[in-house]
Amino acid sequence: GVDLHSYQPMAEDIAKVGSADLFVYVGGESDGWVEDALEEATNPNLKSINLLEELGDSVKEEEVKEGMQAEEEEETEGESEEEEPEYDEHVWLSLKNAKVLVESISKTLQEIDTVNAKSYEENATAYIGKLDRLDRQYEEMVQSATFDTVLFGDRFPFRYLIDDYHLNYYAAFVGCSAETEASFETITFLSAKVDELGLNSILTIENSDQKIAETIKQNTKNKNQNILSMNSLQSITKTDMQDGFTYLKAMQDNFDVLKQALTE
Repeated sequence: GVDLHSYQPMAEDIAKVGSADLFVYVGGESDGWVEDALEEATNPNLKSINLLEELGDSVKEEEVKEGMQAEEEEETEGESEEEEPEYDEHVWLSLKNAKVLVESISKTLQEIDTVNAKSYEENATAYIGKLDRLDRQYEEMVQSATFDTVLFGDRFPFRYLIDDYHLNYYAAFVGCSAETEASFETITFLSAKVDELGLNSILTIENSDQKIAETIKQNTKNKNQNILSMNSLQSITKTDMQDGFTYLKAMQDNFDVLKQALTE
């Protein structure tokens, strides 16, 4: 229930990780605490899966797109080391990535629980089939869409999804940005893009107060765009899970929103 970027584990969380048979984590900058947690593991047979490592060369560096408000970098006195690249952590928002990750998780589960290995293999195959079908729906929808560009008045964690289907995007901030206030220049640029491209929708991510999107809208010529929300799955609660929330449902909902943004 806590946003990926601000999550800090409690002692009991660290203990749960350390006693697990399998621990799956994204592996980006936001998961900086994981290394220490794994070192303190009480289960000597614990296996872990770093999703970024599993995806290898298909992981993308964060990019600052034209018109996007870059975060101010903190300067450290005497800093001489070359900065490591910042990778976009939101790999799960690609159905194509998800297929790779499901296979990896399934294989590791088969190693841990050999008695039920066949079930894990069959379930993974069935689930990847569902991901394939939804992936094809996205492909077909994008091919027949009116627009090939989305515009986010918000952070932009959907780069993997957008790149999968060769779409273009503009946004206020990068996916892992902590910024909440957009500059006059950013608002002006994005409003002008809405007008230039004739876009009928401005997108946000879940739980947004939509203030930036609304300000962009009010600075366009027609001031009549839809403000739509896509789910980046970064702050799902236990209650959501108990109420039947699933990855596939979220990505189907995102398909419906994206279709509206690109075709209406």
